[in-house]
Amino acid sequence: MESDFQQVFEQFPNKRREDLIPLLQHIQDIHGFLSEEIIKKVGTYLDISVNKIYGVATFYDNFRFGPVGKYHIRLCHGTACHVSGAGTLLKELEKILRIKDGETDKQGLFSLEVVSCIGACGLAPLLEINEQYYTNITLESLKELLVSFREKENLLP
Repeated sequence: MESDFQQVFEQFPNKRREDLIPLLQHIQDIHGFLSEEIIKKVGTYLDISVNKIYGVATFYDNFRFGPVGKYHIRLCHGTACHVSGAGTLLKELEKILRIKDGETDKQGLFSLEVVSCIGACGLAPLLEINEQYYTNITLESLKELLVSFREKENLLP
C-alpha cells in the first residue's frame, strides 16, 4: 500500500495546496474511500493539517470516509427527483437493504448514498449504481433492480 501512495504522490510532484482535491479524488478512485491513514499521509505530503483536509473533503458530496458495497447506490434527491418520489424510494431502499444513507450492509453488497443532484432532472427519479444510471424508477422497478443484483450474487432473500 505504501508503494501505491508513492506512485500517486509522484503524479503531484509540485506539492501545491491546489493539488488537494485532485489528489484526494485520485486516491479515492484507487482505494474506494478516504481513511484516516490516507488523510494523514496526504497532509504530511502536502503540508496541510488533517483538520483542513477533512474540512475540504466533507464539503464535497463525492468523498467517502468508509468502504462502500460492491453495489454502491447513489439516490438523487434533487428537486425534480424529490417531486417525482425519491423520498418514497429512499424509504423503500432503507427497508429492503436495512441500511440508512451513508451505510453499507453487513454483507458488503450494497451501500446507500443520498446525493443532492445527479443532473438528469428530466429522467427523475433516478439512481446511480456503480456509475450506471437507472432512470424513471418506480417502486416496482427498484425492487426488480435489487433482485437482479442479488441474483448475480446468488443471494436471493
